[in-house]
Amino acid sequence: MKRRIKYSVLFALLLLNTLAHAQSDFCGIKNTSFKDGEKLIFKVYYNMGSIWVGAGYASFTTSLETLNNKKVYHITGDGKTMKSYEWFYKVRDRYETFLDAETMLPQKFIRNVDEGGFKIYNHVTFNHEMGQAISTNGVFKIPRCVQDVLSAIYYARNIDYSKYNPGDKIPFSMFLDDQVYNLFIRYLGKEQVTTKYGTFNTIKISPLLIEGTIFKGGEKMTVWVSDDENHVPVRVDSPILVGSIKVDLAGYVKLRNPFTAQINK
Repeated sequence: MKRRIKYSVLFALLLLNTLAHAQSDFCGIKNTSFKDGEKLIFKVYYNMGSIWVGAGYASFTTSLETLNNKKVYHITGDGKTMKSYEWFYKVRDRYETFLDAETMLPQKFIRNVDEGGFKIYNHVTFNHEMGQAISTNGVFKIPRCVQDVLSAIYYARNIDYSKYNPGDKIPFSMFLDDQVYNLFIRYLGKEQVTTKYGTFNTIKISPLLIEGTIFKGGEKMTVWVSDDENHVPVRVDSPILVGSIKVDLAGYVKLRNPFTAQINK
């Protein structure tokens, strides 16, 4: 019995150490993957049977600005469906985050979306010292190192995935729609991916999703990011509530590091 208890305590300590180590990946990381002026352009494809059709575009831009006397990365994500596709499902999404350039924690977040007529506007200011998020709808408690939905993408680009084994989870907290969600990114290993825009060496991950107006919840989404210092998403594949989507990197401007993951165009 003593031996069993001793092993149980040891296992618990190892588990806590692993979780603490993983959680630290969302606390205190320095940005090495993107810079002022970066722009990423993606094409969105939709599949409801056996044929993939172009359905929309998404773009992400980064600019270095000043907010409350702090240097911040103002990151904007815009997504919209093509006009030829709007008869089925019209999307006009805009996300903005103001990410502290030193701590990589969000200072302000704006969500302004219209997905099939379902509209949401929310403006959030983060006070990390007080552990509060002040949104359009009230004041809410937040945990240490919490991210918003857009800042989490850019924070995750700076994770050192070489520290993990396939199947490992990297937990983090996200504040969205006035709620805190305890989520994780699962590291799946490395893989070579060929898209219409080239062949890439990639790191394969799967984020735990929150069910919403488009996406199903759970570990349904797979993301392939460039296996270099940029960690740029080159392909995203996910089922949605009706059918599935595929998102491919279609263009980029001003990457911070050489794009060595791209083998050919």
